[in-house]
Amino acid sequence: MAARIGIIVWYVVMNIAIGWWSARKIRNVGDFFIGGRKIGPWMSAFAFGTTYFSAVLFIGYAGKLGSGFGMHTLWIVAGNALVGSLLSWWVLARRTRTLTTRLDAITMPEFLAARYDWIPYRGIAALVVFIFLVPYSASVYQGLGELFAVNLGIGYLPAIALMAAITGIYLLMGGYMAVIWTDMFHGILQIFGVVLLVTLMSAPLGGIFPSIAAGLRPENTPALSMPTAPGMIPGWLTLTCLVLITSFGVWGMPQMVQKFYSIKKLEHIKPAMWMSTVFALLMAGGAYFTGGLSRALLGDQIKTMGFDKAPDKIVPFLLHAHTPEWFWILVLLLVLAASMSTLASLVLVSSAAVSVDLLGYRVRGAGADKKGVLVLRLLCGLFVGISVVIAASQISFIVNMMAFSWGALAGFFIAPFIYGLFWRKATTAGAVSAGLTGLAIAILTPILWRFHAPPPAPVGTLIAIAKSPVIPLSSALAIVVPLIVLPIVSSFTRKLSPEVVEKVFAPEVAGEIEAAAALAETDAKAAEEAAQAAAQ
Repeated sequence: MAARIGIIVWYVVMNIAIGWWSARKIRNVGDFFIGGRKIGPWMSAFAFGTTYFSAVLFIGYAGKLGSGFGMHTLWIVAGNALVGSLLSWWVLARRTRTLTTRLDAITMPEFLAARYDWIPYRGIAALVVFIFLVPYSASVYQGLGELFAVNLGIGYLPAIALMAAITGIYLLMGGYMAVIWTDMFHGILQIFGVVLLVTLMSAPLGGIFPSIAAGLRPENTPALSMPTAPGMIPGWLTLTCLVLITSFGVWGMPQMVQKFYSIKKLEHIKPAMWMSTVFALLMAGGAYFTGGLSRALLGDQIKTMGFDKAPDKIVPFLLHAHTPEWFWILVLLLVLAASMSTLASLVLVSSAAVSVDLLGYRVRGAGADKKGVLVLRLLCGLFVGISVVIAASQISFIVNMMAFSWGALAGFFIAPFIYGLFWRKATTAGAVSAGLTGLAIAILTPILWRFHAPPPAPVGTLIAIAKSPVIPLSSALAIVVPLIVLPIVSSFTRKLSPEVVEKVFAPEVAGEIEAAAALAETDAKAAEEAAQAAAQ
C-alpha cells in the first residue's frame, strides 16, 4: 500500500510540475485552449489517443461488453482504429486545420457560426457542448472511483475527490499546453502498461492466441442473434451500434476535433495519423481483449458473484485474481493516465463553450483575452465540481451514460461539421435541422421505447429510462439520420451568400497555415511587449 501511494504521489507531482511549466507559456485564450496552434505530430497523436480512451473503456465498456459479447468486442477495436483514428485523421484533419485557421475559429461552435453565417448558432452549440459533456465526464470519474476504491483501499468518494483535484490543478494552471505535455507522458505510460496487461492476462490460458481461441469457444461466445435483454434488439445490432458510436461518432465530438485545430503544420498530419491509429489498436485492443477473456476466466462466476448486475467490477476483479500485486500499481497509473487526459480535454472544451462562445471573452474589448483565461479557469473548476457530484451518486449504467453523451453530441455536430467542411451547398437551415434532429433522436428514443417496450416502466422513472438497453441504438440513429436530413433540407432552403461561401471555400494558398501561425505568434509577442511597456 505504501508503494502504491508513493507512486500516486509521484504521478501527482509530475502533473502539477507540467502544469506550472506550461502556465508560463499562456498569454491569451488561444494559448490556453489550443496551444496557439503550435503542436507537433507526436504530441497531437498522443493528445488524440489519450482523449479517446479513458477509465470508461477499461472499466465500464471492457467489463460490461466483454462479459456480454465475449471476443466479439474485437470488432469495436477494429472500428476504433480504422474509422475512429485512421479515417478521421485522413479525411478531416487537413480540412479542419485549414478552415478553422482561415475563419479564425478555436472552438466547434465558433467554427459552425462562421461557416453557416448565423451568430446564434454559436450559443446554441455551446450549450449543447456544456450540457452533454457533463455526464460523459461523470462517467469517467465513476470508472476511476471504482478502480481506486478497490486498489487503494480508500472510499469511493475520497477517490473521485482526489481525481478531481489532480485534474483541476494542472489544467487550471497550464490549459491546453499542460494537457498536451501530460498526454505525451500519459501516452507513453499507457503503451507500456497495456502491453504488460495483455501479456499477464493471457498467461493463465497459455498466451495471447490460445486465449483468443478459448474466448471464441461456443460456451464463451454468445450468439449475436440473441437479444441482449428480453424484448430487446438482437445482439449483433447492439454491437454494430456500439462500433458506430465509438468509431464514427468521434468525427463529431468537439473534444476530439479540437486536436486537429492545434496541429502546427499540415505535413504533421500524416505521421500523427499513423501514430494515433497504432495507439488506438493498443488501447482498445488491450481493454476489450481483457474484458472478452472474462467469460473464459470466470465462467459461471459472472452470475454467482453478481458481476452480471455490477459489470464495472469485472476488470478490477480479474486484475486482482490473475496479475501479480506489483502490476496493480501500474494498472492504476494506466487507467489514471487515460482518464486524466480525457477529463482534461472534456473540461477544457466544455469551459471554452461558455467562456469563449457564450460570454465572448475572446473578442470583447481590450484585455478581454486575459479576462477570458480567468473565466476559463473558473469554469473548469465549476465543470469538475458538477461532474463529481453526478459521479458521487454511483449510478449503475456507466456504459449507457457514455453512449448517451456520445450520441447526443455527435448527433448534434457530426452532419453540420462534415458537410460544413466539404459541401458548398450546405445551408444554415439544413445544418440546424440536422443537429436538432440528432439531438431529439438521442433524447426522445429511450423515453418512447421505455414506455412502450414490455414491461412498461413507472411514469417518471428517469433512472429506468437512463438504463434503457435501447440507448446504443438511439445514439447510432442520432449520428446517421442527420447525415440524411442536412442535404434534404439544404436542397430547398435559402442558400448562403456567395461572399460567405467564397470566404470558406477559397482555394487553399500555399503556406496559408504556416503564414497564419507566424502572424498569430507575431501579434501575441507584440501584445506582450505592449503590456510590459504599459506596466513600466
